[in-house]
Amino acid sequence: MRRRHVGWIASAAAAVLVAAGAITYAVAGDTGGPDTATPGAESADAGFARDMAVHHQQAVEMSYIVRDRTKNEEVRRLAYDIAQTQANQRGMLLGWLDLWGLPKVSAEPPMTWMGMRGMADGKDGALMPGMATNTELKKLGSLSGEQAEIFYLQLMTDHHKGGVHMAEGCVAKCTVGVEKRLAQGMVEAQESEIELMAGMLKERDAKAR
Repeated sequence: MRRRHVGWIASAAAAVLVAAGAITYAVAGDTGGPDTATPGAESADAGFARDMAVHHQQAVEMSYIVRDRTKNEEVRRLAYDIAQTQANQRGMLLGWLDLWGLPKVSAEPPMTWMGMRGMADGKDGALMPGMATNTELKKLGSLSGEQAEIFYLQLMTDHHKGGVHMAEGCVAKCTVGVEKRLAQGMVEAQESEIELMAGMLKERDAKAR
């Protein structure tokens, strides 16, 4: 059955609001006990939350762009799922920072929490592994039809690979249980989508970059 795509932004926003209300209790349960301290501003927990919120925001942006550049239902459905899921998760990450009373920005470069300070130079907007450049986003917005589909799938494959790397870092370094579980879920979901996108690219006589 074909999925309706009307009201994307409203649906994603509603999901974020529901998640933001629900996660307060879940995180409080993991950080409110006598033996568990609230993460510090420069902890892996805070660093992952800040960096992945930015990383996710670009995935949402790319998905909205391709939605308007193709009528292919398979690509639009994938883009819808990615946009909704990552907007929801972004709301959780920012909600945790609020709950912990920590800033949403840091004076340290992105990826410092992973011991990878300076890995990404931020050139042309690519702040973290897998992120598209501003030039690439502009190009995506200029394409249509199958060309837009292929470029989106290529960009999102790179984006997911970078996201998996970051999420694996949180699984290894974060201390808050619910955040580690979210990160592990990201790894599994995005690896599955990478496989799906490889098949979609192959159907279009293309492949990942």
